[in-house]
Amino acid sequence: MSIARLTACRVLWYCRVGNANTYAPLENGFRVVAPSTRALLTQWNWEPSVLLGIVVLIVTYLYAVGPLWRRRNAGSPVARKQVTYFVLSVATLVVALLSPVDEIGDRYLFSVHMVQHLLLAAVWPPLLLLALPAWLVRPVFQRQLPAELARFFTYPFVAFVLFNVDIYAWHVPYLYDLTLSSESIHIAEHVSFMLFGLLNWWPVLSPLREQRLAYPLQVLYLFVNGMFMMVLGILFTFSPTVFYAPYEAAPRLWGLSAGTDQQLGGLIMWYPGNIPYGVLLIAAFYRWFDDADPGRAEKQSMPAQSPTIESPLP
Repeated sequence: MSIARLTACRVLWYCRVGNANTYAPLENGFRVVAPSTRALLTQWNWEPSVLLGIVVLIVTYLYAVGPLWRRRNAGSPVARKQVTYFVLSVATLVVALLSPVDEIGDRYLFSVHMVQHLLLAAVWPPLLLLALPAWLVRPVFQRQLPAELARFFTYPFVAFVLFNVDIYAWHVPYLYDLTLSSESIHIAEHVSFMLFGLLNWWPVLSPLREQRLAYPLQVLYLFVNGMFMMVLGILFTFSPTVFYAPYEAAPRLWGLSAGTDQQLGGLIMWYPGNIPYGVLLIAAFYRWFDDADPGRAEKQSMPAQSPTIESPLP
């Protein structure tokens, strides 16, 4: 390689990495090398719209559980565990949207992008729902027009269909590639994952307990939801074709080929992607059988016996 060409490659490398814009190999034969892991860890996303959205969420929640709660005299203050869930939900957004996960997923690895999507669609919504006090949500279902719309969109079948159609639609190659080339479309995709995610988890984790499905139906609902995520993961895992051109052309990170990266992304959707469903399914299953145990209520109502006195019953 000539000195001029080597110098051009180095200049291209430093300019691209410095601006977090390392793309595919160029047509003129210059080889664009993927940035080091150390360089990637500095690539945080400070997109103003994302920062503003997170700040608005935090301010709104603090206002709701503080001044608004006192003004409404809503009874018991928000529980400490609910505040903890909210902090975890914000931390999830920071990892998914601000950390290097966003940069790596957008420009280099499909598998990391799947981690981001799962954080937004399967981790953040349950955490936020668990953080919301019932008194804050109840007025939405007490006013006629908002109540009708809210009941329609949180109806289990409607919520289930909207969420899964949204997930599948955004993974159609044309739409997926479009999100990687347009920041506004990418933001719309993420917002849809979060909003439809809230609807999807509502029948199981609604702040209003009377709106939650019965435990047997929760088990069925979570199982079917998990199957849809698993089918999509299987498709990516076993497909011999790389679906998304930007990842096929991107510089390779950590020795992962485009095909291996897609398989890993499929496995992430298949296994870790089902962990939230599995955890809540097991919890609903055990609560179902606890409620079905006729002796449980009697045992709980009986006073505890002294360990030094034997029961008179055989």
